Amino acid sequence: MMRAAGVVGGATLLSRILGAVRDIVIASFFGAGLTSDAFIAAFRIPNLLRRLLGEGTLSIAFVPVYTDVLYHQGRTEADRMATSAIRLLALVLLGCALFGIVAAPWLVRLFAPGFAESADKFELTASLTRIMFPYVIFVGLLALCMGILNVLGHFAAPALAPVFLNIAMIAALCLGAMWSMDQNVQVRWLAFGVILGGVLQLGLQIPVLVRSRFRFWKKAPLWHPSFQRILLMLGPVLLGAAVYQINSLVVTLLASLLPQGSVSYLYYADRLVQFPLGIFGIATATAILPTLARQAAAQQCEAMRQTFAHAITLVFFITLPSMVGLIVLREPIVALLFQRGAFDAHSMRLTASALLYYCTGLWAFSGIRIVLNVFYALKDARTPLRISLIAIAANLIVGALLMGPMQHNGLALALSLSSVFNMALLTVALRRKLGALGWRAICTSIVKTAMCAALMGVCVEAVSGWLLPSDGGTGLQLLPGVAGCAFIGTLVFAGLAHALKLPEMRKLLDIVRKNSPATPA
Repeated sequence: MMRAAGVVGGATLLSRILGAVRDIVIASFFGAGLTSDAFIAAFRIPNLLRRLLGEGTLSIAFVPVYTDVLYHQGRTEADRMATSAIRLLALVLLGCALFGIVAAPWLVRLFAPGFAESADKFELTASLTRIMFPYVIFVGLLALCMGILNVLGHFAAPALAPVFLNIAMIAALCLGAMWSMDQNVQVRWLAFGVILGGVLQLGLQIPVLVRSRFRFWKKAPLWHPSFQRILLMLGPVLLGAAVYQINSLVVTLLASLLPQGSVSYLYYADRLVQFPLGIFGIATATAILPTLARQAAAQQCEAMRQTFAHAITLVFFITLPSMVGLIVLREPIVALLFQRGAFDAHSMRLTASALLYYCTGLWAFSGIRIVLNVFYALKDARTPLRISLIAIAANLIVGALLMGPMQHNGLALALSLSSVFNMALLTVALRRKLGALGWRAICTSIVKTAMCAALMGVCVEAVSGWLLPSDGGTGLQLLPGVAGCAFIGTLVFAGLAHALKLPEMRKLLDIVRKNSPATPA
């Protein structure tokens, strides 16, 4: 499990780095204005489906059933079931893509109602939505392939897939800029880059499926008896596991009613939060699902409790110092990454303020994914569904109340508060489901980690005055100072964790050693 988490985390790190480069390029060309708002809102809809399907949510419904068939009926029947699933899903996704193309104007009115006040912004958003909606076909099939490969022990290719999306988007935007200076033309090139990225992502999985000896059954039926179990879980899973993504869509909806640029400020801040969340939270959750599914199939409840405890403490061990670091260095980080071209100092400050409020919920964003996967391995999707609906309603209500006095910052804070609420309810429900989870040991580890992170934050705040430019600085001139602060913070946190003998430090070092090039395969 730890090796798989390391593989997924390493591949996700590369993807997030390229994703940051992509966002830097987009911010440089479009800033935080009409064009960026239109693209971000248009991309939110197919990107929501990408996160629903591509970051493990479809796999959550598919993997336990596929594992069960493989465990009890053998590889041949498991491959036959997977082939039927690929065929049926392809037809469903084709229908979704056609619907999205036709219904683009209505989707924009639904998810970004404030854009209707500007005809140019509304028309551009609808046009971009039409271009990008077919992306759901490729990312949906990718998600199914990812589930198959993860069960068969292949994690690298699925985790590397987003790298190709980022490369395609960066290349498309740069080519568009060479073709025309008109932002409307450039942003359409960017949208077509999304489609190219989808093709490349799916294409990467085919050779790995062949090497894993997966057999595509030409005469497999469109329906398999196991699908009933998948469908019973799929609806609740999509809502339950996707609460963060749905809440992000709620944030976009409410932000469209705020002054121009609000959608962009929240998007860029969210992208920075997604960096540690994707590398550690989602990567660990993805890696433990096959392990939990096997333990659930064998009815090994104690082993499941141990897997959960190891995963949740490791995730908090990494996300808590990441959260503190992002809070302390929020302005220099945003300035380093985005403040150039059309992205000015005003946009930097407003993005950094949103990042502050998003960061307060980072630990909950990560923990939710771990808790949810325990429920789904137990084939219980209804409990997370009920809790997630409560959390979504809380986000909508709190966001609507805070957006007046706090503007876009209120929406970021509402998302964090609703996620903490969601995490608390899920944890209580899991204890009732699985019994004692060893929370005394877990909480002891979390408290020690929080103490180390807080002391690290104090040290980073102290040295930042020496390492960062006194006039604030912009762009790459901030790189040495930010890197120096991050390095010192890492040393301080690691030293404190070692002094307190936190076992997560050893687990993290084991992951690094097992996934280093010098380690035999």
